Amino acid sequence: MKIIDKLNSKKITVSFEIFPPKKRDGLNSVRETAFELTSLKPDFISVTCGAGGSTKESTSDLVSAIEESGTTSLAHLTCVRSSREQISETILNLKSKGIQNVLALRGDIPRDKKEDEDVFPSGMTHASDLVKILKAEGFCIGGACYPESHPESKNRDADIENLKHKVDAGVDFLTTQMFFDNDMLYSFLYRLQTAGIRVPVLAGIMPITNAAQVSRMVDLSNAYIPRKLLAICDRFRDNSEAMKQAGIAYATDQIIDLISNGVRGIHIYTMNKSEIARAILKNVDSIVSAINGN
Repeated sequence: MKIIDKLNSKKITVSFEIFPPKKRDGLNSVRETAFELTSLKPDFISVTCGAGGSTKESTSDLVSAIEESGTTSLAHLTCVRSSREQISETILNLKSKGIQNVLALRGDIPRDKKEDEDVFPSGMTHASDLVKILKAEGFCIGGACYPESHPESKNRDADIENLKHKVDAGVDFLTTQMFFDNDMLYSFLYRLQTAGIRVPVLAGIMPITNAAQVSRMVDLSNAYIPRKLLAICDRFRDNSEAMKQAGIAYATDQIIDLISNGVRGIHIYTMNKSEIARAILKNVDSIVSAINGN
């Protein structure tokens, strides 16, 4: 099923994200995590792709297994270090497995990039280039967005302009990068409306269950860390169980506030920890069911 049809037919959707293993021998473990997540009956599960498409085979295997379990999947596809032939081959592979949904990404510039290396051998240097190809193939297409602007953007106005170009190319829905202050999202959604961007926006929630995650999250998403979350990390960093419980509670509070303020899509970055997703969903399942009329 196409994700846009779910987004248009339900008042609230809840989805998860997992990532494939770096090595193929870890695939069975991640597949088990995926099956555990499908038992929670999410609206879909997205599967990331490693840097430079390094895990594209595992990504394809996981999205196929998720679909076979009866849950809708979303495959990530990047432009970095992929030729047009490789991208075409990946698209054909996804179509042959009945995959209907793809998240189109430029991809991060590899940290091991050599000075003279062309990391975009396909000539596609923006996600919008990939969107056009996927649209022609009939996929439902997701796009990424940054509530606090992409780390490489000159400013917020330029970031919104680039995002509008991507949406105009054919993106059906957007998923935000993680954020920890809901006011940042509300401000971002207002700017999208002002710019004429009307596609559904899913709020990306990252449960912080390990204090060491915080600095990495800032690097990845350019995210502001509220004083409340910093205090939690400082107080419980040496107690793993307490930190886990506090992180679940913080993410739960974020989600309840988002739903209360009309946000219709919640996307949880699980970090392949199904027990964290299960705990959060248990905290909000009655709220989601009540709004959806279940």
